[in-house]
Amino acid sequence: MTKATGRHTGRVEWMDTDAAGHHHNTAVNRFVESAEAALMRERGLDGYFGSAPRVHFEADYESRLWFGQEVSTTVVLERIGSTSMSFTFEVWGGQLRGHPAARAAVGRYTTVHVPRGGDGAEPWPDAWVAALTG
Repeated sequence: MTKATGRHTGRVEWMDTDAAGHHHNTAVNRFVESAEAALMRERGLDGYFGSAPRVHFEADYESRLWFGQEVSTTVVLERIGSTSMSFTFEVWGGQLRGHPAARAAVGRYTTVHVPRGGDGAEPWPDAWVAALTG
């Protein structure tokens, strides 16, 4: 079975950089969330955001991303538990002005299903699980 995968391509914008001219660590999180959103939209899971807070996020930063550089991000759903989902991700920067294409970050994170207005974790809706595993 192929794992559910989300992809997003964009550019490093000025707001993504720090005073040194390369990406700020928080930009990686934004790129990852964009790929995750693409995955959930593709599977018709519009209600996912707002009911799936992150409870764990870790990243290894391997190379810098520069203003204007194209960025490709891939998110892979590795595991669905009863109330949590675990993902891995990679963020790649394309070639730009003497900077070779390189993997900028790799990591993993976990979300938990907390329905809007809920006080704690609850099982994922069966339809969501089917959409992500079917």
